[in-house]
Order: sequence, then structure tokens, then C-alpha cells
Amino acid sequence: MEQAEKTMIDNLYKNTGKTLEQWVAVVREQNLARHGEVIKFLKEEHNFTHGFANLVAHKAKGSDAGSVENKDDLIAKQYKGKEHFLPVYETLIAEVQRFGNDVEVAPKNAYISLRRKKQFAILQPATKTRFEVGLNLKGQEPSGILEPITKANAMCSHKINLNGLNDISPEVLEWLRTAYNQAG
Repeated sequence: MEQAEKTMIDNLYKNTGKTLEQWVAVVREQNLARHGEVIKFLKEEHNFTHGFANLVAHKAKGSDAGSVENKDDLIAKQYKGKEHFLPVYETLIAEVQRFGNDVEVAPKNAYISLRRKKQFAILQPATKTRFEVGLNLKGQEPSGILEPITKANAMCSHKINLNGLNDISPEVLEWLRTAYNQAG
């Protein structure tokens, strides 16, 4: 288990008086089918922040990298029917890993989380025609290809939409580097 997740699990207990396992049991008793339903339940009924709700939802659904034996299975699932975006993913991962040896690549069910001390980006084949790079750039004014994410409690503040490998420009890489630098 990575240190950031361990700290979050410890803080969950400190903040709520219940362990992660106890919260997973509470969630499973609700028989909620979707990840978003679990998050909504925890936020509305138990006053969770988005981060803690997301952690418990992933653990309850077994949809995080720590809950699967083979992390490559999560990646394969993401790209099923969207295989044409694998070169985009592979190119972006290779570029980001050049930023420093502290980049953590954490596959989830629907996206890849990129972290240092905190998450700085996500990589996601959002649709069959759009690959999304989500970035944590709080306070940054959108410009150029950088679009704001207006959804409340979103895991990222901005996004860049790509249609293919040719859309990976120096500007995309510079925004990724900026997010990486801010997360250190």
C-alpha cells in the first residue's frame, strides 16, 4: 500500500471513528450499484469530503489498483473498444515519467491517476473519440487548449481533450509538467 493511501485510511479513522473496513461494510449494506451513488451516499448521509468518499467507494467496489491482483487488467478494461488510444496513453506515460522518479502511476477502473505527493493528473479514454487529460491546476486561468472543469468536487480543475497521438503537443506536455511541479 502506498504511503498516501495509508495516510488517508488513517485519517478516515481519526475523522470518523470508523475503520475503512467498517465503512466498506456500511456501503455494501446499501446495495448501491454505481461508484457515483456510493460517493453521493457518503457525502450526503455521512458528510464525507469527496476524497474520502472516493477512497471508500473504490474499496467497496474493488475498483482501485490496490484491490486487483494485476493492475494491467484495469488498463486493458479501460481501453477495451478504445485500443486506438493506447499509443496516446503510452506516449503520455513515457513523457511524464521523464519529469522525475517520484511519479506514481495508479490505475483505477476508468482512468489512470498520476501522483507525486498528491494527484496531479489523470489520463482517461473518455469516449471512443476523445482522450482526456485531467489536471490539478487550482487557480490557473484556462487558456489555449486548457479547459476548466466546472463540476463541483471534481478530482481535477482543468482538462485537455485529445483526439489522437498527433494532438500531444509541447503545450500538452508543458501543462502536465506544471501540474507535476505544483504537486511536489
